[in-house]
Amino acid sequence: MLTTDRLGGSALCLLAVFVMWESRQLPLGTWHNPGPGYFPVLLAVILLVLGSLVCVMGGRAVPIATVGWGEARQALVILCVCAFICLGLERLGYRVTMLAALLFLVWLVERRSFVTAVIFAFALAFGSFYLFDTLLRVPLPRGPFSV
Repeated sequence: MLTTDRLGGSALCLLAVFVMWESRQLPLGTWHNPGPGYFPVLLAVILLVLGSLVCVMGGRAVPIATVGWGEARQALVILCVCAFICLGLERLGYRVTMLAALLFLVWLVERRSFVTAVIFAFALAFGSFYLFDTLLRVPLPRGPFSV
């Protein structure tokens, strides 16, 4: 019988296999000198083990057939924001894309005040850009005019 936990565990296992497959071209390295593929594969193995445990132990969960679509609108909003981020990241740059997505989620979806949404969106978009791009030197998309 297909339950929600078994479906979720299977999705985690598929994600882990996908990450391992995509990491196959990166050198693993050794325990003392890990390569760029070492940590993603290690995390994928942990995810595979945990997803398998969720699958095996998910027999008592709610069957998929009884799950309603009451949260379909929220799922659609999240899917649309993810699509916007995927399409806008290279065109608009990391900071502008994240700022727009966070403003939409916090102000319109979560219905917080506009000032709270702007402060949160600016802090998270520009703070995460500063952390990853400047401090950790992970190249993030800058968009037009190097914004």
